[in-house]
Amino acid sequence: MKTPFDFSGYRVLVAGGSKGIGRAIALGFAQAGASVSACARGAQALAALDSELEAFGGSTHTHACDLSKPEAIAEWISTAAEALGGIDVLVNNASGYGFDGDDDASWIADFEVDLMAAVRASRLALPHLEQSDHASIVHTSSIAALHPRVSGAPYAALKAALSSFTGSQALQLADRRIRVNAVAPGSIEFPDGLWDQVRKDQPQRYESIRDSIPFGHLGAPEDVARVVLFLASPMAAWITGQTLCVDGGQSLNG
Repeated sequence: MKTPFDFSGYRVLVAGGSKGIGRAIALGFAQAGASVSACARGAQALAALDSELEAFGGSTHTHACDLSKPEAIAEWISTAAEALGGIDVLVNNASGYGFDGDDDASWIADFEVDLMAAVRASRLALPHLEQSDHASIVHTSSIAALHPRVSGAPYAALKAALSSFTGSQALQLADRRIRVNAVAPGSIEFPDGLWDQVRKDQPQRYESIRDSIPFGHLGAPEDVARVVLFLASPMAAWITGQTLCVDGGQSLNG
C-alpha cells in the first residue's frame, strides 16, 4: 500500500490486526516507518503478519488475544508497550460480528469486543499515550450504525455506541492532547472475508450490495487503512471526535 505518511518513531498498536482491514492498517503503519504491535485470536495468522511486518525493518510485536477478556487485553497492552517502548497510536479494529441473530450470544459478543474492548484498551493505553507528543486513538465503527436494519442489529447497535463513545472520549481526553476519531467502513471485500464468502454463496445478494454503491464496487481494506493513517497523522492534528465514513458513497443510499 503506497502511503504519503511518515510514522518514523511512532509506536502503534492495532487490535484485531491479523486479517482484512486490521492487517492493512498494521502493514500501512509499518510501511510508513512505525513500530507495530498487533493482536488477534488466531496465532497462525498473526505469525504470517509478523513476517510481513518485519520486512519493513521496524520493531514488531504480535500477541494472540481474546479481546472479549479484560485480562487478555491488559496482557497485550502491557507486553506491547514494553516491546515497542511506549504507545503513540491505538487502533481498536476488532469486532464480535454479531450478524447471525437476535440471541444473547450475538449481543454479548458485540458488546464485549466492539465496544468494551475499545474502552478497556483505551483505558489501559492511556498512561502511555499521555507520554506521547502525538497521541491518537482510532476506532473502527461501521456504516451499519447509521440506519435501522433487519439483520445484524447487535452489530449495528454496538457500532453506533462506539461512534458515540468516540465523541465523548475525544472530549474527555482533549485537555491531555489525545485525539480520538473513528472510521465507518462500508462493505469491504478481501480473501476469506465476509463479502468474499457472500460473493461465492449468495451471488444475488452480493450483486445487490455492489450495485447499491455509487462507485460501483466494494471497497478494499487499504481504502480504510489510508484513512486511519491520515487520522493518526499530523495532517489531522485539528480533527477529533469525528466518525468518517469510508464507503464509496454506500451510506448515501440508506
